[in-house]
Amino acid sequence: MSDRPTFRLVAISELKDHEEVDPKRVDELVESIRHTQSVADPVWVAFGTGVILNGHHRVAALRRLGAQRVPAWVFDYHSASVRLDRWSDGPPIPKEEVERRALQGDLFSPKTTRHRVEPSLPTRRTPLATLLGSEPPPDHPRASRSPRRRSGSASEPT
Repeated sequence: MSDRPTFRLVAISELKDHEEVDPKRVDELVESIRHTQSVADPVWVAFGTGVILNGHHRVAALRRLGAQRVPAWVFDYHSASVRLDRWSDGPPIPKEEVERRALQGDLFSPKTTRHRVEPSLPTRRTPLATLLGSEPPPDHPRASRSPRRRSGSASEPT
C-alpha cells in the first residue's frame, strides 16, 4: 500500500477498536446520523489490521444503527505521514502498542490517543442507506445501471 490514503467502504465486522467510547457521545452521534441520514467524516483505519485510528464514536453509532459498512480512509499506519500523540499528558504511546491493544481487546480509555495525518484528509459524505446495505455503494456496478423495463423478449435490452 502506498502512503496515500484510500477511501473505502469497510465491513464493520472487520474493524477493531483500540479505545473505549463515551456512551453519551455515541447517543449524540446516533441522533445526528439519523437526522442527516449520512456520515460526513470517514473514520481512519490502518491497512491490513482494521484498527480504527480515528472515529471510534462514529463506528459505535453506526454499529447501533445496524450499519454493515463504514466510510473510511485506509492507509499505512506506519507511514511517516501518520503521527501519534496523546490527548492528555503522559508518556508517548508507540503505534505497536495501539495495534497490540486493538488485536487483543485491551482498550485504552476514551480519547487517549490522538492520530494526525499530513496532509489533512477531506470530508466525504456517505448516505446512511449505503452503510446499512439498503442501496449499493456509489461505485458499485449496480448503482450506475438504469432500471430495465420489461419488454416482449427476455433477451432484448431495453
